[in-house]
Amino acid sequence: MNRVSPKKLLLSKWTAVQPIAKQKHFLVSKVILPEDPLQAIELIEIEAVYSKQTKTIAWRDLLNSDHWIQGWK
Repeated sequence: MNRVSPKKLLLSKWTAVQPIAKQKHFLVSKVILPEDPLQAIELIEIEAVYSKQTKTIAWRDLLNSDHWIQGWK
């Protein structure tokens, strides 16, 4: 399991264990803040390094080391 803090996610680098749409290296380009500031952060936007395509995912998905590796490998 990856150890991640939602406050330190912005611009962090991730490698997909299984390529997503032929992309393997991603960067957290945006942390989506909830409308209510008292609620916890739930979503982030990841950007493929090569194609610049973005995808919105739950930040907790990055905790699953079967799908994501922290850093670029």
